[in-house]
Amino acid sequence: MLAIYKKELRSYFNSMIGYVFMAFFLLIIGVYYFFNNLMYHLANFEYTLSLISFIFILLIPLLTMRLMAEENKQKTDQLLYTAPVTATAIVAGKFLAVLTILSMVMGITCFYPLILSRYGDVQLSSAYAGIGAFLLLGAAYLSMGLFISSLTDSQVVAAVISFVVFLFTVLMDGIAGMFSSDNKTAVIVFSVILVLICIMLYKMMHNLTVAIGVGVVCEAVLLTLFFTNPTLFDGSVRKVFSWLSVNTRYDNFTIGVFDLSAIVYYISFTVLFNFLTVQVIKKKRWS
Repeated sequence: MLAIYKKELRSYFNSMIGYVFMAFFLLIIGVYYFFNNLMYHLANFEYTLSLISFIFILLIPLLTMRLMAEENKQKTDQLLYTAPVTATAIVAGKFLAVLTILSMVMGITCFYPLILSRYGDVQLSSAYAGIGAFLLLGAAYLSMGLFISSLTDSQVVAAVISFVVFLFTVLMDGIAGMFSSDNKTAVIVFSVILVLICIMLYKMMHNLTVAIGVGVVCEAVLLTLFFTNPTLFDGSVRKVFSWLSVNTRYDNFTIGVFDLSAIVYYISFTVLFNFLTVQVIKKKRWS
């Protein structure tokens, strides 16, 4: 794992990707910090971070698009699969490399609350809790981007799909509000989501029987619940989308509330997508 980690980290700084990512990240944070915290005398640095969560949509795909897609395209993935390392070590090495780059940026931003504290009262505990949560939010997006990169051999495709998926997570609450709260709409929406999950399963496992089987069983359960207790689905689309929303869980940190459930959610989200990436690699290794 350590060799993979060093190789990936070195590759980002041997090219311009690592420098471009850090430069743009710090530039956007610096602009918002200047206007919100310095010019308008806002002591809440974590609120400033909440305003720039869109930065993950723009920059994380740049960082993750090549992680597995380039390996698949150059066929160097075969070297990884035949190497005496586990799939978990491969994913961990690659993920920790990009997480290190993001951590470098967030490490620099740790000085911003200290600068503010020289000019007024700043809740440093809230500020650093917000920075930590923002890092975990970024880790969640990194794990998702790594997973998407493992499904394709094109960096461009990986970047575009990551951008679309990340954008959806940001707009999730707004999209949920567009749907009717009646139970029939909820069943239709959940059925469409189920189809997308089955497609993802097929991309991961390349087993049409398993993908269709999972879809049929889950759809049968969904329809059974609907016909036996239709009121269960009233307003469920908005509830589910709100619960799944990655960005809105950061809201409590902007008002100085340490939300442990959000921390657990981000960690669980990151572990889940890294686990899915491991399964993709295992499938390729044995196929």
